Amino acid sequence: MSTDTEAILAGVRTWAENNDVPVDSIEDEEIVVTLPGEKKLKTNVAISVFARTAHLQAFVIRHPDENSAEFNRWLLQKNLKPGPVSFAIDSLGDVYLRASVPREHLLDELDGLLGAMLATADSSFNELLLIGFLTGMKKEWAWRVGRGESTRNLAAFEKVLSGDDNEFLGTFGEADSEPPAVEAGQESDGAGPANEGAGKADEADGQASEAPGSVDEAAGQDASRDSADDQRPGPRS
Repeated sequence: MSTDTEAILAGVRTWAENNDVPVDSIEDEEIVVTLPGEKKLKTNVAISVFARTAHLQAFVIRHPDENSAEFNRWLLQKNLKPGPVSFAIDSLGDVYLRASVPREHLLDELDGLLGAMLATADSSFNELLLIGFLTGMKKEWAWRVGRGESTRNLAAFEKVLSGDDNEFLGTFGEADSEPPAVEAGQESDGAGPANEGAGKADEADGQASEAPGSVDEAAGQDASRDSADDQRPGPRS
């Protein structure tokens, strides 16, 4: 690792410290920072420094359970808009944000790039959930209501999930101790245990959610360090 690369990574760490942004890990040519959001509670961004360029990558959401064509069309349409970051998918269909700059410009542009990544991940998360995971969310809402469980992890979608369009309401009761399985596109083998998403609202009350539903599953386990076109065994967030 060259001194220049060391200085660049040190500069990123200084930025993180000055902005109260947690540093998840540091490797020889990479540093991972965790950006706090609102709709997507955290976005891990891997910043990798190479010979000529620096790359930033953040996991957004795992591959959709349904409506894959509409889901991917939405991503492509967003990529038509000018901006420093773009969406990408890996071989599994998991969604990432990516950006690239000349390595010597990274520290000058870091604040803007990370701000754009956070804003894009946060603003897109709920829209992608509604396109790709609506059936699973309907089932989980109905399961929670039927058992008298908290629906706080799905509160942002209450208008969509609590109405007559939710065909699963009334189909679950207290006897249904297990949360409903999402039938299409469960997390791939190899996905790890670190889940995040709107379900963290339960943890804020000091108790873990008893039924981590499709919102949490869509968030997956973090893979911001992996290349968007890597051949991986499973999704991460």
